[in-house]
Amino acid sequence: MNAASKEPFLIGRAMTGGYGKSGPDILHNCTIAVDPGEIAVIVGPNGAGKSTAMKALFGMLDLRQGAVHLDGVDITHLSPQERVVQGMGFVPQTHNIFTSMTVEENLEMGAFIRRDDFSDTMAQVYDLFPILKDKRHQAAGELSGGQRQQVAVGRALMTQPKVLMLDEPTAGVSPIVMDELFDRIIEVARTGLPVLMVEQNARQALAIADKGYVLVMGANAHTGTGKELLADPEVRQSFLGG
Repeated sequence: MNAASKEPFLIGRAMTGGYGKSGPDILHNCTIAVDPGEIAVIVGPNGAGKSTAMKALFGMLDLRQGAVHLDGVDITHLSPQERVVQGMGFVPQTHNIFTSMTVEENLEMGAFIRRDDFSDTMAQVYDLFPILKDKRHQAAGELSGGQRQQVAVGRALMTQPKVLMLDEPTAGVSPIVMDELFDRIIEVARTGLPVLMVEQNARQALAIADKGYVLVMGANAHTGTGKELLADPEVRQSFLGG
């Protein structure tokens, strides 16, 4: 295969489907992809199918058409659990930590699929999120919203995933905390890990994105680099408030 035709590291190609065998289609011929070291973001109006597209990649949706490939392997028919083993790290928007456990116990739970010594990975997570090291013996439920999200991302990183998928990581946090979370996400991508995220804060997300997907009614409406989409008059008019 020549370099020009190389398939993206993670791609959901022409995904059409919905929830359950007889539910209506929510995604319509939707394609989402991300490569190592990239941040790809999925934005669009409420009800556009953003989180649904992410869940389709993670195997929580019945696809009627299309396929999902990770690192050259067809994972279309694998369960979410099997996809985690294949290298997907998925952080859902809610219920993404164990509130009664300490920060450190949460991170240890993240390493459940590993049989090796994961202390190096934990040290890397603490390097990335110093606040978690300070609070490692505290119950995760006592942390602020932004710190909880850091625990959730850290827990996903404990599996040593090949790709990190975040469903609205900045939902419900203040603008200052959002900026800090985005800085951490940029650091994760700089390690070479592909990062794919669904984000309500479209303008801020596109500002850090290598690749952006604007979805409307479950279909690709606009695709480009973050800069291209921020500069596109139609995108600005329709989705970014002018």
